[in-house]
Amino acid sequence: MKKPAKQLRIGLLGAGPWAERTQAPALAAHPDVDFAGVWARRPEAAAALAAAYGATAYSGEDGADALFAACDAVAFALPPDVQAPLAARAAAAGCHLLLDKPVATSVAAARETALAAELAGVASVVFCTLRFAEETAPWIAEQAAVDGWFTAHVQWLGSLFAPGADSPYAASPWRREKGGLWDVGPHVLSVLLPILGDVTAVAAARGPVDTAHLVLRHESGASSTATLGLSAPVKAAGASIELFGDRGTVAMPQWSDAVRSFGAALDALLESARTGQAHECDVRFGLRLTEILGVAEAELLMRG
Repeated sequence: MKKPAKQLRIGLLGAGPWAERTQAPALAAHPDVDFAGVWARRPEAAAALAAAYGATAYSGEDGADALFAACDAVAFALPPDVQAPLAARAAAAGCHLLLDKPVATSVAAARETALAAELAGVASVVFCTLRFAEETAPWIAEQAAVDGWFTAHVQWLGSLFAPGADSPYAASPWRREKGGLWDVGPHVLSVLLPILGDVTAVAAARGPVDTAHLVLRHESGASSTATLGLSAPVKAAGASIELFGDRGTVAMPQWSDAVRSFGAALDALLESARTGQAHECDVRFGLRLTEILGVAEAELLMRG
C-alpha cells in the first residue's frame, strides 16, 4: 500500500456528467487532495475534464495502470460493472478506493473487488450520498442509536426516463438496463441497514416500467417497504424515507449539494487511509448491498 503524502494524490476514473458535476469539483476543492489525473474510456472526454482542472489525462488500458501508478487513491464515476474490475486492479496497485454505488451489479464482481482491497490493505469508501450529506448523515446516526423501530416506508421515484424529462443522466445505458432497483436501491439500503439491521428476507414485485416494490425483513425484527423507480411522471418524482416506532413517525430530512457530500466522503477515505480503521460504508458494505439487490433482482426475474 502506498504511503500518502501530506496531500493525497487522487485520480478520477470517469468523465461523464456525474464526474463533471460532482467528483471533479470536490476533488479540486479539497485542501488535502492533489487532483492528479483523469482517466476515461473516451480520450477526448478525459482530456477536456483534466484540462479544466490542470490534471493529467489518461485513456486506454495502459492509461488506467499509469494513473494507478501516479496516485495514492482513485475515485470512480463509472458504470458499476466497468468500475468493479478497474477497482480491483487499482487496489492491487496499492491505491485507496473511493467507489460509486453500486460497487457492481453482480455479487461475484463485488466480492472480487472487496477481496482485492482486503489483500492489498487499502482503505475504501463507497459514496452512498445519504451517508455523507450534512443534512442526512447525522439523522441516520441518531436513529441508529435508538431501539424500538417497528417498520419503515421508502418511496424513491425518479423521472429520468419519463416523457419530457431532461436529466443528463438519462443517457446512461446501465441505468436504463438496471433501473431504479440498482440506481437508487443502494441509497435506500445504506439508510435502512444501520438503523434497522441487516436484511434477512427479501420479497419483490414489479411495478410500471422499471419500478420495483420491495418488502424487507431486518435483523432487529422490524420490516421495511420500498418503492423504487426512474420512470415516474415528472410531477410524481421525489424521495422520502419514514420510520415508525416507539418514537412515533420520523421522516428523514431532505438533502442537497452532492459536491459537499462527496467532499465528506473524501474526508472519510483520508481518515481511513491515515488510521487504518475501516469505514462503516466501505467496500465490504458495498458488497452486502449488491448481495441484497441481487436477491431482489432474482425475485423480479422469477416473477416475470
